[in-house]
Amino acid sequence: MTVILNEGDSAGTTGAASGSPVDAAPEPGKAMTRGRLVFIRFLRNKLALVGLVVIVGMYLMAFVGPLLSKWSYDTQDYSAFLEPPYSEHIFGTDKIGTDMFALTMRGLQKSLLIGLLVALISTTVAAIVGATAGYFLGVADKALMWVVDLLLVLPSFLIIAILSPWFRGKSWFLLVIMLAAFQWMITARIVRGMTLTLKEREFVKAAKFMGQPARKIIAKHIVPNMASLLIIDATINVGSAVLAETGLSYFGFGVQSPDVSLGTLIGLNAESATTFPWLFLFPAGFLVVFVLAVNWVGDGLRDALDPTSTRVRRKEKKETKEKAA
Repeated sequence: MTVILNEGDSAGTTGAASGSPVDAAPEPGKAMTRGRLVFIRFLRNKLALVGLVVIVGMYLMAFVGPLLSKWSYDTQDYSAFLEPPYSEHIFGTDKIGTDMFALTMRGLQKSLLIGLLVALISTTVAAIVGATAGYFLGVADKALMWVVDLLLVLPSFLIIAILSPWFRGKSWFLLVIMLAAFQWMITARIVRGMTLTLKEREFVKAAKFMGQPARKIIAKHIVPNMASLLIIDATINVGSAVLAETGLSYFGFGVQSPDVSLGTLIGLNAESATTFPWLFLFPAGFLVVFVLAVNWVGDGLRDALDPTSTRVRRKEKKETKEKAA
């Protein structure tokens, strides 16, 4: 990941609004960029690395795994009904003979895609709305913050549940849009506050003096200095979007049949959790592992991008003592 260091900004931090200094000094005779510092700090966090490996592995498993299996999520084995895991069906089968591995991978594909798209859309909207409101102020700020306040008080779960019959049988991307529509407001408020500080910095004033249009100033000088916040926000939004989709699908308001997601599989097989546990445990297990991995990566990114993190300083002090010993 690369963070733009602006002209005259010797601190070189993405948290320019707080003025936090970079806490690691470069090695003598070797240039140390902020991106390299962040990368080194992230590599020190073992849980974050494990989480990253798990996430990449789950994406590969979800999209490559079905290609290696002879069973599909929409085909049945009429000689195996409610069979526990064995060599022919490694995750077992359901009551109509569908291979649970193929079904779980299909659900995992859908949930991961929804989580990724919701995170990208909501973080992008938050950056645009927050930066625009903070930069222009006036009527634009009041109008955009009024929309933010309105969406914050609306019960998102209830609204999506009411509208779900409208997109039943249509593209699941409509669910992505609806989830993203209620997931960007708090970040937009934070971005607005950071923009109010960043717009007073020398490099932004210099860009104004040189006649650069507002949209270029926001895109080249304001938003890049919030990279740490936006990256962490996007990471957290992936997990929260997957959980939101799972909750909606569990109650029948999310992904609609004949398609499946982890939420629909958990909802359909919840009653079989004690009698035929493989029907419930595999989808639920993938959901729990994925959300945990996302949280670990989010914590690692937060510590790596925030040089004032007490956890980072504690690790650096420990490493210094070990080297001295």
